[in-house]
Amino acid sequence: MRKLLLSAALLACGMGAAQAADLHEAWLAARQQHPDMAAAAATRAAGEARRVQASRLWNPSVTAQAAAGAMGSQTSARGAAFSMPGTPQTSGVGFDTSVRSGPGTRWGVEARMPLYNPERSAQGRQLLLSADLAELQAASVQQQLMLRTAQQYFSAVLAQQQRALLLRQQEATDQALKEAQDRFALGDSPITDMREAEARAQANAALVQAADVEMQIARQALAQTTGWSPAQLPPLHLPASSGNETTALRDGKPLAPLSHWLDLAERDNLQVRTQAQALALAEQEATKAARFASTKVDLVAQTGGDHLSGSGRWGSASNSARQYMVGVQIQVPLYTGGQLDARHQELLRLQDKAQADLDSARLAVAQQVRTSWLHLQAGTARTQALESALRAAQVRLEATQLGRQVGDRTTLDLLQAHNDAMQSQSNLLGHQTRMAQERLQLMALAGQLDEAALQAATDTAHMLAPPTP
Repeated sequence: MRKLLLSAALLACGMGAAQAADLHEAWLAARQQHPDMAAAAATRAAGEARRVQASRLWNPSVTAQAAAGAMGSQTSARGAAFSMPGTPQTSGVGFDTSVRSGPGTRWGVEARMPLYNPERSAQGRQLLLSADLAELQAASVQQQLMLRTAQQYFSAVLAQQQRALLLRQQEATDQALKEAQDRFALGDSPITDMREAEARAQANAALVQAADVEMQIARQALAQTTGWSPAQLPPLHLPASSGNETTALRDGKPLAPLSHWLDLAERDNLQVRTQAQALALAEQEATKAARFASTKVDLVAQTGGDHLSGSGRWGSASNSARQYMVGVQIQVPLYTGGQLDARHQELLRLQDKAQADLDSARLAVAQQVRTSWLHLQAGTARTQALESALRAAQVRLEATQLGRQVGDRTTLDLLQAHNDAMQSQSNLLGHQTRMAQERLQLMALAGQLDEAALQAATDTAHMLAPPTP
């Protein structure tokens, strides 16, 4: 019955089904051009870069260094032993070298590969967790844009339909005014009927003007999100009419019990998952500051050399040296002055805070799920009441029209009946849009909002043509 009533209302408003745009098409347009999606893509790309970083943390590194400039060197050795071929060894020998401000060079190459490094291991896990967090953040941005697009879409639908209903009401009011003027001219009705009709016509004209403003605001908001031209918005679909808010959610599937939605939200809600990742990151940050995490074992290969030449205390001189080393280097901090322990305690407290934030997010999301689910449950009774009110208003309008023709009803009665019928249609449509958004909100809270849900949110059998600007 509800579909028949709405279809009749829309046909009277000039419904155009050609080239209609449903909510899914609006989302596709928003996804292609909205800056939020570019930000989400950049966030995902940054997360993938962190995965690459994590995979290369244990790769060997090679560094080189070189220096040149004015250098000086002076050495002195005493008590040395000296020997030459054919001569006995001489002890107690002293050696002195001196080079003053001569040109010198120094170079070195080092290759290092970590073998054991708890801090680096924690850093790698942090990078992977951060990459997962970036994906969740991007998904959250996309989900929020989906919900915002749906809200703007249905606001535009409702604003256009409200305007269309008011235009119908204006037509009826103008017709009633003309009849009242004709009857008054014939002496068949008092002047009060004509004055009342004039007042209603003026009031309705003001309502139409206000509806024009609201429609323009809603259309502009939708156009800004989708990139569509406000003056050339395609026809928009009405919300899907399920017939029973408690038994239908998407494509006729039953609305699952509350416990099912709570379980989904506990597992898949993006806010909860984001807080869980933040907790895991805090745990790894605390691990990096633990005392044992500073121990490092590296495989090291080094080579280098120095050369210095010039004049010194005993005339011209030069010094050259070269060294190399291949082996294992172990670094163990013995005492840090208590700073490391204090830092570790700070990070442990931040870890406790992250756990509390996760618990708080779970409670908040669970409450939001209950609220949305209960609203959908209560939507059935509200829908039935609004349908009954619409049927009663239409029957009353027909009876009042007949009564006015035979003189049993006044012009005021007829105008009030028209207003009641229009208001009943408006209330039912407003309820439909609220329930459609509530269904999408519940799916978002459960982490189930996707393009299929947006496509199912509008009913292709009922479309609203854009009003003439």
